[in-house]
Amino acid sequence: MKILIVDDSRQVASFVGMCLEFEGYEVKTALNGAEGYSAYLHFRPDLVITDIQMPEENGFELMNHIREKDPEVKTIYMSGNLEEFYPLIEKEENMYPIQVLNKPFSKEELVGQVTRFSG
Repeated sequence: MKILIVDDSRQVASFVGMCLEFEGYEVKTALNGAEGYSAYLHFRPDLVITDIQMPEENGFELMNHIREKDPEVKTIYMSGNLEEFYPLIEKEENMYPIQVLNKPFSKEELVGQVTRFSG
């Protein structure tokens, strides 16, 4: 399974990437929405794990662009403030295969979410 990780925090992107590579997944990382979209086009991942709050283009905007190419791409949204985004998350849950991770999260929580999508 190929996974794209998009987070404006280099530390979070690296942590998530290392955890998933250790589990045997093929991983690419990007640090913002524009990099994420470009990486998506070249890498064509099965799953996108993206932070919601990023400068310039947030995670929802990134996924809207990606879904123009692949409306069924699986998505895990990450945020330390999920409550603020529940209306958008609920709307997306009715239309797309998504899950959410509340920051901070453990390696076990991350791998559990990814396993649900890859199983």
